[in-house]
Amino acid sequence: MAQAYLPNIPDWELSNDGKSISRRFKFKNFADSLAFINKVGEIAEIENHHPNIKFGWGYARVEISTHAIHGLSENDFILAAKINSLI
Repeated sequence: MAQAYLPNIPDWELSNDGKSISRRFKFKNFADSLAFINKVGEIAEIENHHPNIKFGWGYARVEISTHAIHGLSENDFILAAKINSLI
């Protein structure tokens, strides 16, 4: 399933175990990273689907999986596409 959806979410990578997808985003500074993460948080709340997020000065890393099934679902790829639309 993942291989079929990955072309629709540029720059996202499948984890080695195939249970999550992630992407690293680059920004000019901390404030831009924070603003992006806040927008991701808004989408996550609306979708009721919450990614793992790590961010700092000039970067944000977002990892998505469906915890209830310990792997990937179609909703993970939909969320990734919505996050990509923020860029």
